[in-house]
Amino acid sequence: MGRYLAHDAIVHFILFQSVLLLVLFSNLLLLRKARRGKHPRILPRVSILVPARNEEKNIARLVNSLLAQDYPDFEVLVLDDESTDGTYAVLASLAQSNPKIRVLRGAPATGGLTGKNWACAQLASQATGEVFLFTDADTVYQPNAVRELAACLTRERADFLTGFPGQELGSCGEKLLVPFFSWAVLNFIWLWLAYRLRWKALAVGIGQVMVFRREAYEKIGGHAGLGEEIVDDRALAQKVIAAGLRWRAVHLSDLVRCRMYFSAKDAMEGFSKNYFAAFDFAVVPYVFVYLYLFLLSWLPWLVILIKALGAAPAANWLHLGLCVGLSLLLWLLPFAEVRVPLRLALLYPILNAASTLVALRSLVLSLSGRLAWKGRSLRVPRWKWF
Repeated sequence: MGRYLAHDAIVHFILFQSVLLLVLFSNLLLLRKARRGKHPRILPRVSILVPARNEEKNIARLVNSLLAQDYPDFEVLVLDDESTDGTYAVLASLAQSNPKIRVLRGAPATGGLTGKNWACAQLASQATGEVFLFTDADTVYQPNAVRELAACLTRERADFLTGFPGQELGSCGEKLLVPFFSWAVLNFIWLWLAYRLRWKALAVGIGQVMVFRREAYEKIGGHAGLGEEIVDDRALAQKVIAAGLRWRAVHLSDLVRCRMYFSAKDAMEGFSKNYFAAFDFAVVPYVFVYLYLFLLSWLPWLVILIKALGAAPAANWLHLGLCVGLSLLLWLLPFAEVRVPLRLALLYPILNAASTLVALRSLVLSLSGRLAWKGRSLRVPRWKWF
């Protein structure tokens, strides 16, 4: 094995991981800082807005947790987005016993809006609150969650708030694929810098929990201005940054839990929809990033194996141990943040390989125009090299 791969690349990885570790520590501190301080005496009326398409399994758990909030002034609006299962029947039954919930039937899409964007635009048009809390049907809230979110929004003087819910994992496929997203955002987007620069590339929007001041949401055009945008949460976060509005990400895993998918197939479909779209369909940066991350996870172990067999004389055991140790730390800390079983971090090369395969699938499906989600075909914009 050549000196570059056995030695120089490992040293490069160590330097790169050291920078990532500083970013990660900074992010974890900032996420918690936003939760500190006294609660304001006066809190705004909150509209909790839930788009639901074929969520018969999840919706009752979410709605019951929302209705149990200890918040003084809120409403819950849930829109059945043309579900083909029993979602509406479950919602109608829940609404009969509690006046705080309003159930809407989604209308056919108009004006170029499709899917979740159209569903959320309909919800926003019916909301009466000063604050909009958009959440997904696969989440569940602690009784103090809305109070904490509204207090944080007020205390931080923020126009937009988001964060990382705790992740619930069931099947092996979920364990392989779901943790990668939180790991990537927490390691690679430096919040301290993102708060100060209007760089859309640093936008963070987690669709499971997105809190807007009503006037800010309307100023950026809301979901009604997204058209057929596939990654709606990131697109809205980018609009917040472009408008010069104030935003914050907060620690949420003690307040909100989420089971994003219920099988490996669902997880693969969901991330295939988002991965390439999150790079604005730019091929070269996309391929470079996933190839680099794959090498970061696997090359040190390959060098360890070759050196153990008596080859790779340029390799240094101390460097290899440090490189692997930093990798473990960079996976362990994000997993602790979103309350994923820490033992999964020990499998980080396998988790990385699984996400790399999904990234490849996302690229192929996007370029061939075959992306779909929940039975709906998605229109993919024209790809570009950069």
